[in-house]
Amino acid sequence: MEREGMLVRSMYYGRIGYEATERLLERFGHDGSFLLRDSETVQGAYCLCVRKAPLVHTYRLVCSSDGWCLQQDSGVRLQRFRTLETLIESYRTGAASDISIAPLTEPLDKTQLQYISFGQECLYMETCSSSSSSSVL
Repeated sequence: MEREGMLVRSMYYGRIGYEATERLLERFGHDGSFLLRDSETVQGAYCLCVRKAPLVHTYRLVCSSDGWCLQQDSGVRLQRFRTLETLIESYRTGAASDISIAPLTEPLDKTQLQYISFGQECLYMETCSSSSSSSVL
């Protein structure tokens, strides 16, 4: 993640679960808002989560020796990208045309959430440790 650009670092929420992701996108996002989190089931993969009411769509991003791509079960060879940022920007602008995903309009920037008064129902915390975990309460 250190080698990624500012866009990816600002929308990367670490190890938060699907339910916490849904709450964040429902409370602070709108249709097309998206964020990036660690995959709960595949080590080293990420999930691109996009709000398109009434659902949050999740796409797994995996890295191989020839770059990052969206994981697809169909066996179709998908476009590869050198960085997560180029992958996200390509789908955001419509330049990537191998599969159709929910429209990406605006990243849910975690640096902006720290200035919002969360009250007791939703609090985002990130801890810096070797396990690098984050959670939404």
